[in-house]
Amino acid sequence: MEVTLLGTGDTTGTPTVGCDCDTCREARDSGVERSRFSVHVRNEETDESLLIDASPDFRSQFLDNDVSLPDEVLITHIHFDHLDGLGNAYRLFDSLPVHATDETDPKTGESVADAIRNKFDYLDRITVHGHAPLASFSACGFDVTFVPVEHPPLVCYGVVVEKDGSKLALTGDTGYSIPDASREALSDADLFLADAIVPASLCEYHPAGGRHHTEDGVPRTFGHKHMTREGALSLADELDASETRLVHVSHFYPEEEAFEEPLAVDGERYLI
Repeated sequence: MEVTLLGTGDTTGTPTVGCDCDTCREARDSGVERSRFSVHVRNEETDESLLIDASPDFRSQFLDNDVSLPDEVLITHIHFDHLDGLGNAYRLFDSLPVHATDETDPKTGESVADAIRNKFDYLDRITVHGHAPLASFSACGFDVTFVPVEHPPLVCYGVVVEKDGSKLALTGDTGYSIPDASREALSDADLFLADAIVPASLCEYHPAGGRHHTEDGVPRTFGHKHMTREGALSLADELDASETRLVHVSHFYPEEEAFEEPLAVDGERYLI
């Protein structure tokens, strides 16, 4: 499979609109971007393309990268930076299957699949298919599984995509405390994409601080909803990932750390 990282940033992206911090200035000067999160996966055998999350930067991502429009789409959760790009289905597609979980969220009273149906009820070009978490299904010739993670207050899911012994795993938006069954599903990936919104040193600035500390006192969760860089790398090590890229990265990284390995930037491409 061919994996292209279309969007590697958090909800505001880097550079952030109206921001003149050192990191955003460096991104502009270097021509580097981290737009809102999205991953393109091409099946080299069938030339079908699977899109994981529909970024609100959908248009620019597909204009800026040499990838085909998706044949099918996965949505991990209903936050706008992962969902609202679906509006681009208008006039671009004759039909577009969209996959999401059918597990009811106790916070909203509806599943991710239901939320998509309700939000985009005006788009007759999309068809939403609901799936149980941890139950594999087929999309674009891949075996795909949604895995529950921790992104309160809403339900959220990571994703596993497999074909012919190759495995892509994404944590989705999550803190470090991922259920054991999900850890098992995400383990042994050829390419592991892990949420790493900030370095652990910035937890002191979050109202909730940091959580899930290492034995040395390093927080692996920033607040409640996202992993720190250190948490993401710790999880990757525990899950025996062959290669790890850190995504959902914010512009709050200090400029001297913001573009160091293994922090990803838009446009990276991997064959696994």
